[in-house]
Amino acid sequence: MSAIRCLLLFVTLSVSAEKSPLSSSSGGSGIGVLSSPGGGSATSGSSSRCEEITIPMCRGIGYNLTSMPNDLNHDTQEEAGLEVHQFWPLVEIKCSPDLKFFLCSVYAPICIEDYHKPLPACRSVCERARGGCTPIMKQYGFPWPERMACEKLPVHGDPSNLCMEQSNRTDPNPNPTSTPDSTHSSRRPSSCKAGKNGKKTCKDVDNRDCTCRCRPPLISIGRDSPWYNRSVSVGGVENCGFPCRGVFFTQEEKDFASVWIALWSGLCFVSTLMTLTTFLIDTERFKYPERPIVFLSACYFMVSVGYLIRVLLGHDEVACEGGMIRHSSTGPVACTMVFLLVYFFGMASSIWWVVLSFTWFLAAGLKWGNEAIAGYSQYFHLLAWLIPTVKSVAVLILAAVDGDPVAGICYVGNLNAFNLRGFVLAPLLVYLIFGTSFLSGGFVSLFRIRNVIKQQGGVNGRSKADKLEKLMIRIGIFSVLYTVPATIVIGCHLYETSLQNEWMAPLVCPCNGVDSSVHPGQRTRFPRPLYSVLMLKYFMSLAVGITSGVWIWSGKTLDSWKRLSRRIFGGGGRAAGAVLINPGKQRAVKQHYVSPPLPPVVAPSSTLLSGPHIAAAAPGSLQSSSQHHFPPHQHKSHTPLSHV
Repeated sequence: MSAIRCLLLFVTLSVSAEKSPLSSSSGGSGIGVLSSPGGGSATSGSSSRCEEITIPMCRGIGYNLTSMPNDLNHDTQEEAGLEVHQFWPLVEIKCSPDLKFFLCSVYAPICIEDYHKPLPACRSVCERARGGCTPIMKQYGFPWPERMACEKLPVHGDPSNLCMEQSNRTDPNPNPTSTPDSTHSSRRPSSCKAGKNGKKTCKDVDNRDCTCRCRPPLISIGRDSPWYNRSVSVGGVENCGFPCRGVFFTQEEKDFASVWIALWSGLCFVSTLMTLTTFLIDTERFKYPERPIVFLSACYFMVSVGYLIRVLLGHDEVACEGGMIRHSSTGPVACTMVFLLVYFFGMASSIWWVVLSFTWFLAAGLKWGNEAIAGYSQYFHLLAWLIPTVKSVAVLILAAVDGDPVAGICYVGNLNAFNLRGFVLAPLLVYLIFGTSFLSGGFVSLFRIRNVIKQQGGVNGRSKADKLEKLMIRIGIFSVLYTVPATIVIGCHLYETSLQNEWMAPLVCPCNGVDSSVHPGQRTRFPRPLYSVLMLKYFMSLAVGITSGVWIWSGKTLDSWKRLSRRIFGGGGRAAGAVLINPGKQRAVKQHYVSPPLPPVVAPSSTLLSGPHIAAAAPGSLQSSSQHHFPPHQHKSHTPLSHV
């Protein structure tokens, strides 16, 4: 069983033990009975017996005899040994040199002849053990067990409450870089310094293992691994891999992230699909300068497909290789496909937004017509698809694709801040600057045109001004719906790239995560990313696709879908005939043509739109006014209306 699995088993056992009857001897949870100065403990009195320590982990701890049963109601050392050995992974990784002594004082308490009071470890011993091991436990979302609360132990130096202090302890496996300190009162953590071959060492005045090395929960890459010596590193330590699911968040947070991404990618898929379908129904409606919105929606449609593939295949299948997240990867197919869908089309969508802002600027600022702008459409497509292609190929050639331990997708820069700055952050920032510049210029021009139209006055002037204001409002709303998410995404990337080293370094160099101003037993928690910032980044990465349908939310879209439904469900047969309108009663009837292509000949006695009825005559079948000898005023009043 690996150390990590053992650690999880230990935490589960610790949590369950808090609720079990084993801790009820003290009248509640915790180990308060050990700090009681009186003789009311389970170890006092005639029921306790002194035995030689047989628990392997506690042999040679500093005393040879233990009292059974102990205060956790273990009747034999075999029972106590089974439970205390669940802590062995923490002891093995040396999260604290005081942990073993503290655990043995609880599970195998010292027994002294003719002294029947409990003699627990001092509070300072517990605090040092808790301070060293709590950060590792919290990486898995578990606190220090309540039954081991240090506050219930006696303080060293209290004459009324004796306790054990490991003042002159010896470590059976001393670290060669350690410098023991016998007092513990002047311990101050120190920083690690870079050494040769990627190794880092640091002075250990706290008698802890401060060597910068690959330690659990990180994954050490052995010589037999294909990833050995392939620039896989964490915090500057080579041949060290990041776990598949990460180390910073709890299982509940990871599960919520999967649901969160599935929800917004699904909504983005539906919204962009509606936009694309509306475009296919009525292609002529979407002309330049608005047509780039369609291509922008198409890009976000593909981005959502990439996220949905990750949802369908699973986190491990896409972003992981064994128990390790993918580092500097170019495969397999699922990882590469998700990367191309999310990265390539994500960058293309940003360029299409720049094109959209540019075409609006040409139309509003430089008074270009639709046809003139459409004449340069091939150049727009060239830029929008060529630039992301070059960047995507460069990422694949440099093997810069890595897995996202939170989202479970393959992207660039998840574990490498340099790649994140070069391939993601810098391009997005450039696109945002260009797009907002063109957009601002277009808005200035629209305001000028609006003022000129209002100065003209009249009914037509007010009508044109109202239409222009509606257009400006729609453009403004859509601009905000893009610029705000894009700005937030850039801010989240800046947050990640600036603090990534601070999150990674303490995982391999634990002394770097300690605040020297804190008491030795109360070390600060290792820094980790803000969970809310990452969730906001994933949402804003898909928000533009969800809101892209704002531009098509109008009555014209509803009419387009109605026409499509008529075609699908048999309503298209009505379009075969023509409709004439009677100016008398404003009624419309279906007009059937007979024997095309030659028009029928109308008899002299026929009437033409006489009275409230409509004559069944086809266009072109009416004789001239000279043949019927209509008076001028009568002929003028019966001019045929066009077909609608």
